[in-house]
Amino acid sequence: MSRAPLAVLTLAALAAGCGPAPVRPVAYPDTDVPCPGGRMSWDLQVLDRRADRELTERTVGAVRDAIQKSFPGCRWTQSETPGEAAITIQIHRLASVKLQGAWEAAAEWTVSVRDGAGRTLTEFEANEDVLRPDYRGSDNEKESISEAFRKAVERTVKGLSAIPTSGAARPPEGTPAAAVLPGLHVPRAV
Repeated sequence: MSRAPLAVLTLAALAAGCGPAPVRPVAYPDTDVPCPGGRMSWDLQVLDRRADRELTERTVGAVRDAIQKSFPGCRWTQSETPGEAAITIQIHRLASVKLQGAWEAAAEWTVSVRDGAGRTLTEFEANEDVLRPDYRGSDNEKESISEAFRKAVERTVKGLSAIPTSGAARPPEGTPAAAVLPGLHVPRAV
C-alpha cells in the first residue's frame, strides 16, 4: 500500500475521533406514565442551539433516544405539523472541559410542551453541572459529560411525567369534552 492512501485513512480515523465525548445512553421508564399528559403520541422536536454544534446528529440523537426510551408507551413523530401537540427540547450546552485538575461538565436544555391548539402546557429548564476529579486511567471527559447528561435526562423525564392528565380524563363540570385540550387522548368510561 502506498503512503498516500495510508495517510488518507489515518486522517479519516483521526477526524472521526474528534469532538466531544459520546454520552452513555440512559432511560427512566415509569410504568405509571407510559406517555406524558395521558396522550397516545407526541411530536418530539430536539434542536441543537449550542454555539459550537460539533457532532449535532449524535447529540440530538442521544437526547431523542433517552426521551423515547423513557416513555415506551408513546408514539413519537417529527412532523412539525401545526395543530399537533409537541414537546420541544432546545439544547443550549452539552460539554465537558478540563479545568485545573478536574473536569467540569454541563448539560443544559429548555423543554417546552404545547397542546394541539398551541397553548403552552409546561416549560422548564434541565440544567445540570458535574465537577469530576481528573482520575488517572479513566475517560474523565466521557464520565463527567455522561453524568451531567444522565441528571438532565432524569430531570426532563420527571418534568414531562408531571404534565397533568386529569383534565383529559374528566373535563371540569359544564365544560364540553372537546374544548378541554384538543388532541389529548380521553379514555372512554366502561
